[in-house]
Amino acid sequence: MKLKNYLLPQFINMDLESRDKKAVLEELAKPLSAYSGVDSDELVRTLLERERLGSTGIGSGIAIPHGKVKGLEKLMIGFGLSKNGVSFESMDDKPAFIFFVIVTPEDSTGDHLRVLAKISRLLRDGSLREQIKNASAYEEILDIITENDTDD
Repeated sequence: MKLKNYLLPQFINMDLESRDKKAVLEELAKPLSAYSGVDSDELVRTLLERERLGSTGIGSGIAIPHGKVKGLEKLMIGFGLSKNGVSFESMDDKPAFIFFVIVTPEDSTGDHLRVLAKISRLLRDGSLREQIKNASAYEEILDIITENDTDD
């Protein structure tokens, strides 16, 4: 399972404009909605429901909002980068700059967890986080992920 197969160029936003959690989720959901045909409000609602269980802001400037979506046919990964950071109720109380959003079909189990674990493992590397944070084009994001996504 390679991340690049689920993170399409049109799902990458290199300059998130939003300043709060809900608005960031809305911004990240739009391209996923357009591609999948699933209503953007439904995607956001699913992501916010998951956030109510506990923030997906994992610290170190990273948030990985995720959820299972009714009517979605296949797993998708979105990416967003915020230059100023967004308060995301992260574990370390610091703003999030790097966002990976994972949405999976409602009946999916293993793929959702595998992708979440894979992204978490990749982002443990501080130098990799800095490369992502300093990237200026979506091609750089895809290259960084492809080069570092070595395990299956």
